Amino acid sequence: MSQVQSNQPVPPFILTNDDGYHAPGMAALRDSVSRLNAKFLVVAPAEAVSGCGHTVTTHAKIISSPEDKGGWSVAGTPADCSRLAIHQYAKSSQWILSGINAGGNLGVDIFHSGTVAAVREAVFHGRKGIAISHYIAKNHSIDWDQASQWASVVLKVLLNRDLPENTFWNVNLPCLPQGSPIPELVDCPWDRSPLPLDYLYDANSAAYSGIYHNRPRVIGADVDVCFGGRIAISLVHI
Repeated sequence: MSQVQSNQPVPPFILTNDDGYHAPGMAALRDSVSRLNAKFLVVAPAEAVSGCGHTVTTHAKIISSPEDKGGWSVAGTPADCSRLAIHQYAKSSQWILSGINAGGNLGVDIFHSGTVAAVREAVFHGRKGIAISHYIAKNHSIDWDQASQWASVVLKVLLNRDLPENTFWNVNLPCLPQGSPIPELVDCPWDRSPLPLDYLYDANSAAYSGIYHNRPRVIGADVDVCFGGRIAISLVHI
């Protein structure tokens, strides 16, 4: 793995995701941070590894490749990216921002989400973090420029708040029509309701067929808030 040059300035923010270095959500996150006139370093998976949870690589070499503007694409998981970023590429950076994920990471999704795992891994090591995801309703798509604008507003708010030790922010943007004004920001707990266990069986195989939008929800928790068109902000304790 190549060494970082000693004269390379270390930015305050590390950016990562689970959709891949060149995913539109990463471009949107970069734009969001740039809107705040903040410096950052991208250390993200080379390819999409969505839904990998908190998987880490311990018995194989992790290959990293230099990218534009000093960033690194990593042949590994989001948690691997966090580890390499804080151990090698940006040791003094105190914040990891992960996203913008193409799809919600609401409620119990936080346990299988690679987007969230990247932040959780950083918090284990004393850093601070924010995971940002964008819910996609059926037959809809994401307006990434709009998502970037919304995320920038959210970041400006959260970065000026006190963040208790051993916690991080999990943010979910709602799916609204293009051109919609910034939705209301709502602080809310994450929903403990399980995802529906619906499968289509064929011989010895099973294909998950649960409908994300039909998942159970607790009134006032993050699933309900985001599905209702507002930005859900949940403080997650580890």
